[in-house]
Amino acid sequence: MNDKPETERKSSEPDQPQDQIRREQAIEVIITAILALATIATAWSGYQAARWGGLQSTLYSEAGTLRTESARASSNYQRLAQIDLILYTNWAQAFATGNQDLADFFEQRFRPKFKSVFEAWMASDPMNNPDASAGPFVMPEYDLSLRDEAIELEEEAAMTFQIGKDANQRSDQYIFNTVILASVLFLAGITSRFNWLPVRATIALIASAILVYGLFNIATYPIL
Repeated sequence: MNDKPETERKSSEPDQPQDQIRREQAIEVIITAILALATIATAWSGYQAARWGGLQSTLYSEAGTLRTESARASSNYQRLAQIDLILYTNWAQAFATGNQDLADFFEQRFRPKFKSVFEAWMASDPMNNPDASAGPFVMPEYDLSLRDEAIELEEEAAMTFQIGKDANQRSDQYIFNTVILASVLFLAGITSRFNWLPVRATIALIASAILVYGLFNIATYPIL
């Protein structure tokens, strides 16, 4: 008879089905690893996006408060400077007309801080000394602390706002990275829909490349 023994026929069958099973199992392991890493990375990116977004809101609020304080200090400086200027102008007019009583009246109403500057200016004999300051307002002793405080607060507010913008940018970057990693989850999830191994392997390869990109972003982005 020409029929071969059963054992001989089995040994002569190709091993391709077994190799295909091993390949499919390898793909399944890879997809599982991709899903695990992508899930953790997505959660981390979302967490960092929320943290940076919260920092941005806090910094914007602080910048607004600093600008309010700057405006208040600037307003106080302008108000006090205007009072000094009005009283000094009235004194100068009375002094120029020889009305010493009226000049003394306005001088007595100078603010204590301005009066000390005014007395220092008068001590320099501005009427006869060409080297004397043109007026008390240009004297080094004139109190400019409120003006300087307003400037410093405005500069601090601008710096705080810029840091807030940077935090907002970081939050946007992490949100974008979350979207990238979500696409990895999508690709890894649809591999089971395809029975043809080359298609599944191609999708797994694309998902792996995108995952590496997302993980690279996480490794390079600042952590809060």
